[in-house]
Amino acid sequence: MIPESVIRAKRDGEELPGSTIKAFIDGFVEGDVADYQMSAFLMAVVLRGMTSSETVELTRAMAESGETMDFGDLSAPKVDKHSTGGVGDMISLPLVPLVAACGGVVPMIAGRGLGHTGGTLDKLESIPGFRTDLDRSSFKKALQHTGGAIGGQTNTIAPADRRMYALRDVTATVESLPLLVSSILSKKLAAGLDALVLDVKCGSGAFLEAEDDALRLARALVTTADALGLSAVAFVTDMDAPLGRAVGNAVEVASAIDCLQGKGPEDVMELVFTLGAAMLCLGDPKRSLNEHRERLERAVKDGSGVERFTAMVREQGGDPRVVRDRDLLPQAPHRQDVRSPQDGWVSAINARAVGRALVGLGGGRRKAEDSIDPSVGFLVQKRVGEKVTRGDTLVTVLARSQEEASRMGDEVTRAYTIDAASPTPRPLVRHLVTRDHVTPWQGSRTWSDLDLSGLRNP
Repeated sequence: MIPESVIRAKRDGEELPGSTIKAFIDGFVEGDVADYQMSAFLMAVVLRGMTSSETVELTRAMAESGETMDFGDLSAPKVDKHSTGGVGDMISLPLVPLVAACGGVVPMIAGRGLGHTGGTLDKLESIPGFRTDLDRSSFKKALQHTGGAIGGQTNTIAPADRRMYALRDVTATVESLPLLVSSILSKKLAAGLDALVLDVKCGSGAFLEAEDDALRLARALVTTADALGLSAVAFVTDMDAPLGRAVGNAVEVASAIDCLQGKGPEDVMELVFTLGAAMLCLGDPKRSLNEHRERLERAVKDGSGVERFTAMVREQGGDPRVVRDRDLLPQAPHRQDVRSPQDGWVSAINARAVGRALVGLGGGRRKAEDSIDPSVGFLVQKRVGEKVTRGDTLVTVLARSQEEASRMGDEVTRAYTIDAASPTPRPLVRHLVTRDHVTPWQGSRTWSDLDLSGLRNP
């Protein structure tokens, strides 16, 4: 395999055979393909695209570039969830222990925040002592003991993706459907999953703002996963405003605990139950989605979900007392309320602007190597659709200094749109995407109408 020949072929729009793609990816991991050659290949893919067959082969090669976790001795189906990222998106934190409490096994390889979007690993590491750098042995031990584990990508899990993503971030080659699909799925395939539920977001706070673009990505993810033997469904969900009432690392952990104790925001709980029911249904299709949702709701009511979360924190080295005492989480020294300048209704909150304001507080990253302050963030007091009177608190800012609190408070105020009339409610879940269908989702739809039995049974 001659690297420049592969680059030239893709530059000229040729379809590459699977053997050539695999040789190129293997050569990159082994050092025979230089970073600058991979960068040229990535740009050629951005400009020329890839066929569905090429995308499948690229994903396969990336997944097979390192070790694959094997949890075959765990009898329950191995299921996971992946989100394309957003603001206030702490869904994984209550979701994993709830699914585990209902009999699922969830080996989640999660990521860190970058830009305006938050990262699951950063949120969990705000718990004192919590470890996300799990090797294969530690990961398996955690799954055996608690049914759920959340760790970061190691150097041996899809190493091609790890190195390719670092190049994409600095060469303007992130926005490419084949590269997005292969990056997301290669890690999940290497994690030894049986089934995967995808949360593809659209709106101002999403990576892909347009709903049509999110649908294209969702379809590509599901069809590629299916071609590689992984059962998958995708939900296209709204990220036009922050999820829930907390934005920031420690405050989102606190909100996740509220969810597990039955005190979570309505939109967060709806997404937890929707995604969780689909995960359980892919693992156990003999029960309906509605039955699985009811099981998740019982796990909140009977306390088994929060007990499982406590066990997960303890297993991964964290201080389990945070479940009872939120003051053990990092606390910002300054609080400032941002007040409404007028009467009316909150008609919009620009999620991307709120995410950028969090970065400005020090709670997010502009570059991958940046450190973050887990204590800072926002408590959203007024959400879209709520009535406000002049002087009401819109947001409480948690900051390292009074000056930062005032400055970022002004930024968040500009993210709010307040109108005289109540806005038309927007659906949280827009579409369900399966192997064969795209189904518009409606709040009045009964869960029994949705059938996932046609998917490959794990």
